[in-house]
Amino acid sequence: QAVVDFERLGEHAAAFQGHDVGFCCLGTTRAKAGADGFVRVDRDYVAQAAELARAGGCKHFVLESSRGANAQSRFLYLRVKGEVENLVQAVGFDRCTILRPAVLLCKRQESRPMEWIVQKFLGAVAQVFPTAHSVPVATVARAMVACVLQPGEGKVQVLENGAIHELGKA
Repeated sequence: QAVVDFERLGEHAAAFQGHDVGFCCLGTTRAKAGADGFVRVDRDYVAQAAELARAGGCKHFVLESSRGANAQSRFLYLRVKGEVENLVQAVGFDRCTILRPAVLLCKRQESRPMEWIVQKFLGAVAQVFPTAHSVPVATVARAMVACVLQPGEGKVQVLENGAIHELGKA
């Protein structure tokens, strides 16, 4: 494990050398980082990490994005997620897998009251419709690993929430 300073990511290129697969789950919130900070973390840092990984020999990059990601969206969150998907694809990996989970169900150390309410509600909905609007983070993690272990379906593969649930069972 290498600890890097994302503000000086180029200085840590050695940490990205010699890996066949790269996994990226980097992200923050607008509330925590502000609009500019959110863009810097969720788009700029991720794109730069992808470029360093490719330069270091990475062949397959796995990116956690978001349901509804769209570079043309009027909503900052979805637009930035769509932009970073495009930037990562443009890096030219042999294979790129993008996961677009719905609301992530997880326990957080920080307090996010509205997210807690939404998670409780969606957790109850998940009892009836398990793949509709949410996904446990452990399922996303299993899906990320499983997609690397399976033969690819083309150069770029986008996995929506239902496919993440299926693959996460593997």
